[in-house]
Amino acid sequence: MRIDTAWGELVPLRPVEVLLKTHWKHARLLRRSPTISAALLFRMPRRAVHSVKLSLAARPAGGAARPGILIGMTPALQLEILDLRHFSAGNLRPILEAESRLWNNRLRWDFTASANLLLQYLDSHVLPGYVALENGRIVGYVFCVYEGDKAVIGDVFALPSSEGSDFAPEVERSLLGHIVDLLKNSPGIDRIESQLLLHPHGSNSEPLLQACFRLYERLFMELDLTGGGRQDVPPLPSVPEDLELRPWRDADFNPAGHLIAEAYRGHLDSFINDQYRSVPGSLRFLHNIVRFPGCGFFDPAASWVLAGPDRAQIAGLLLCSRVREDVGHVTQICVSPRRRHLGLGALLLAECTRELARRSFQALTLTVTAENKNAVDLYRRRGFVTRHSFDAMVWDQRKE
Repeated sequence: MRIDTAWGELVPLRPVEVLLKTHWKHARLLRRSPTISAALLFRMPRRAVHSVKLSLAARPAGGAARPGILIGMTPALQLEILDLRHFSAGNLRPILEAESRLWNNRLRWDFTASANLLLQYLDSHVLPGYVALENGRIVGYVFCVYEGDKAVIGDVFALPSSEGSDFAPEVERSLLGHIVDLLKNSPGIDRIESQLLLHPHGSNSEPLLQACFRLYERLFMELDLTGGGRQDVPPLPSVPEDLELRPWRDADFNPAGHLIAEAYRGHLDSFINDQYRSVPGSLRFLHNIVRFPGCGFFDPAASWVLAGPDRAQIAGLLLCSRVREDVGHVTQICVSPRRRHLGLGALLLAECTRELARRSFQALTLTVTAENKNAVDLYRRRGFVTRHSFDAMVWDQRKE
């Protein structure tokens, strides 16, 4: 991998010393510490930042893992943590291809569109994040995005290694530790969110819990559309006379934003995703779902609304995207608080399921917070089964 030689050569470091190699070709001892100050790196001029190299130490006897240091590897093995902005799409393409294969195998999700979108940002060299290298080979990355006074950790991923099965999780935890350190020390950032859908529940919790994040378990559920699912699905209620059940229309965009904000007022999920707390935030959420491929390709024919009498308001909503040619994913389902406990959520799911089955889809998936028992029970009654669980993570210092 090519790195600008004007910044000097990489130099081996002694344990627990962090050195910065600058374009003046001299090394400065920044800190005698087992951790890296990620925020310090991003405050330095980019031309002056070459690399930070950690000397990996074994876990102290009877001691806990130390933030920022990988453990359980041979002391001679070294990992470099570098600024993501120094890398191009070509550098990261192989690791994103490996990650795409895992998305498909674990979640039946075609990650190609999301990976291509990320590659476009990488070539702009403005995406905040880090890359982990082992002996000069890229083995992991993490990135984040800023939304005003909030930051979102978009993804973290590391390749497995011949060193053992613990290698990838350790690299991911180290990368998360550094990005969290960066964000918590970034001026004006009061909230950090992340939902790492690919990673099993609890697998990356250590650095987040140490940083005082709140973790919420979320379930990835799947409905078999090939006829092999459960057959004892409860009967559906009738559509209320004052409502119309119909496919999504472009004119539903603004009413849907108002419905989402109303439906999630005081709801647990509004603490996980603060966009649900306001109409403008809900409209931004809808914009990302309907206009961008980050969560699959929006499928208006499989997305349904329950429209009110004046057609300017909607009482229920289900949005569906295609995450693979034969797999749909529910990106949003909600019902007005005034219309709950009438079976409207089941009606929306049934219409979406019927449309996808008609087009020979293999499965429909969705995610739900485990603590949302009513929703979990509904999905199970409709035949969904839990295939995977992951963590939603929130750090919030805002004064409400």
